[in-house]
Amino acid sequence: MTQYFQSDYIQAGEIEMEETPQDAIKDFVARDTWTYDDYLKLNDTLSEAGDTADKLREMVGMLEGQDPEPKGTAAVKTGIALYMVCRFQKALEVLSAGTDNRDRRYFMAQCQKHLGHHQRAIEELELAKARGWEDPKIDLEIAEATALSGDTAKAAKAIKPLANKLGRTAEYLCVRGMLAELDGDIEAAGEAYEQALAADETNPAALFRLAYFNDLYGQEDRAMELYQRCLTLQPVNVGALMNMAVLYEDAEDYDQACMCLRRILAVNPTHWRARLFLRDAEASKTMYFDEDRAKMMAQRNAILETPVTDFELSVRARNCLKKMDINTLGDLVNTPETRLLEYKNFGETSLKEIRDMLALKGLRLGQALEDSAAADLSDMFTPDTSPQAKDGVMATPLSQIELSVRARKALELLKIDTLGDLVSRTEAELLACRNFGQTSLNTIRQALGQYGLRLAESD
Repeated sequence: MTQYFQSDYIQAGEIEMEETPQDAIKDFVARDTWTYDDYLKLNDTLSEAGDTADKLREMVGMLEGQDPEPKGTAAVKTGIALYMVCRFQKALEVLSAGTDNRDRRYFMAQCQKHLGHHQRAIEELELAKARGWEDPKIDLEIAEATALSGDTAKAAKAIKPLANKLGRTAEYLCVRGMLAELDGDIEAAGEAYEQALAADETNPAALFRLAYFNDLYGQEDRAMELYQRCLTLQPVNVGALMNMAVLYEDAEDYDQACMCLRRILAVNPTHWRARLFLRDAEASKTMYFDEDRAKMMAQRNAILETPVTDFELSVRARNCLKKMDINTLGDLVNTPETRLLEYKNFGETSLKEIRDMLALKGLRLGQALEDSAAADLSDMFTPDTSPQAKDGVMATPLSQIELSVRARKALELLKIDTLGDLVSRTEAELLACRNFGQTSLNTIRQALGQYGLRLAESD
């Protein structure tokens, strides 16, 4: 016999209907304006509702539909919503028409930070403080932006007075880790990021910085795990999705890479990097590489880059080559015999030495310049339009290409490993990389020119 308890029954009049997440979202939309506290509560509500991305898009659509050109407090509300869906430039435009209060300035600072405008972010954070933002963590944000703008010494000085009060917070530990990383202390940076995540497992900055740190230093599995955790927070970190797409593409999981990029474009259809990466990932699904030919090309490149000093030559022959700025076998196959013989003190004996040296490698003087040999060396010195040759050249590792140390480090940070990776990038993308300047760009252009290649054009 079933036993019933008094608590199992309740009078209909006593039932109190709980507000659903959907009702709560509608309530937020109906409000005149939003504050930072509303933003935090809305994040929690969206997490409970599920299908967060869809709910966010729906919410922003309602706000923009109700008032396409909001002003005053309504502009602050819509601007915060646009920030939440990562439409940072549009959010800035809308917020600039909003009531000039601390919430407007704080979210304008966040938008500027995401767009990489660190000095402007500092200015907006200072204005937020002047309008009553009292949370001391804002000083950490100012220090972070200061460091990212290039003044690490000023940032380090700024966080010292905050150590007693905030030293154990995830935000403080993140900034400390970032300063260590910028100063080249990789071990201290990793330790600080781990401590930051331990202090707050849901802190967006701690999750992303530790993820990127592991990604940068070869711990792809750990990085992927942390990036995935980043996606559970709002606003979704676009950098996490972009970096996940790159990791998936490196692992040849092009479907997952495309999924990450489409997720960005679903919210921000004009995100040019996501569009570019998606195009490359889609193309990779049907791309074919001839591994044997790629290896052959790498071997040929290595042979042509062999220094002439690696061979036994007479002092006279060696000195003549040095004065003529002929340093590698590649230089010699681009030099006709007549040019060598025109040089003072270079005679038939020295010429025979050079011929014999090249013959050991199956090469000869002026080979690249001779019409009769053009077909033999076309895939090395001129662009070959056949699919097989293109695949081979594109698979050439950058380790086989002569580049400056700075340019090589920048390409490693961008995970550009082959000529194929390099020609898929634009000049703007490369110049956006830290410490990559015009000199490095010129080096890249010259290296690609030797293969009849060039960087991608900007959209």
